[in-house]
Amino acid sequence: MALDPQFRTVLDTLEANGALPLVRGSAIETREHYRALSLSRRGADYVPFPVADVADDEIDGPGGPLPIRVYRPLEDRGGVVTYLHGGGWVVGDLDTHDPVCRKVAGETGAVVVAVDYRLAPEHPHPAGIEDTMAGLRWTHETYPDRPLGVAGDSAGASLAAGAALRARDESLPLAAQLLWYPSTDPTQSSKSVRDNGEGYFLTADAMRWFYDHYVPGGTDDPVVDLQHADVAGVAPAVVATAEFDPLRDEGDAYVEQLRAAGVPVTHVPGPGLIHGYAAFIGLVESADAAGARALAALADLLAAAKG
Repeated sequence: MALDPQFRTVLDTLEANGALPLVRGSAIETREHYRALSLSRRGADYVPFPVADVADDEIDGPGGPLPIRVYRPLEDRGGVVTYLHGGGWVVGDLDTHDPVCRKVAGETGAVVVAVDYRLAPEHPHPAGIEDTMAGLRWTHETYPDRPLGVAGDSAGASLAAGAALRARDESLPLAAQLLWYPSTDPTQSSKSVRDNGEGYFLTADAMRWFYDHYVPGGTDDPVVDLQHADVAGVAPAVVATAEFDPLRDEGDAYVEQLRAAGVPVTHVPGPGLIHGYAAFIGLVESADAAGARALAALADLLAAAKG
């Protein structure tokens, strides 16, 4: 397919407004730019996805107090999901992904616990996965009677996939994982990186910059180098990819890796879509539809675990 014309308009607008590229010098400058870009989507006519309640809190993390944000859905269907935001392990926070977390809670009927994990380069790997697991354990301990899911987008999806590996190894009863366009291959050697590495919001150069901050010198830790992970026995998965995403091929490959290991997996392809599409709520109809399909699949897994 061709790029969705609504996304063509979005990208042209971002380019015209000087919002691209995403990376702006230092990590701090890039964080400020990314946050401003995320918040700029919420103009005077912005209406948040309705939820019953949103509460900020702190839990004990491996590096000190760990901020979390808890969303309660209007229609509670009994599940709970720990959510990890995207942003290349370097940018993003609870506020940048607040609209996404509201949507996850509202469309799955699950309580959502968003974890504000520590960011690189100040806190490189394994800080992010350690905070993720602290959040996942807290979620399970706080809501022990609810089917437990983990979800994330982009870098957050990679953390969620890594958490599914750790949960298996710790016998933490994880019922589902939702991975929106995950990064699974630190070598960034797939064809889609070459084909989609320029002009579609996330660039190949930006991904290299993110990895250099997150795992300086590289790593063979399977919670980062997921293409070489033993995924047998991990929780059932929903993996969503996007046609014009540099990370498309490694997401597709992870789907096949899970299937080959006997893990139940639902693949939600995104024809005509770009990386990050789940955050463009209300701007691109096909993106909203793909996001809804992924969330419906996650809700089904949580419901099946609830019985």
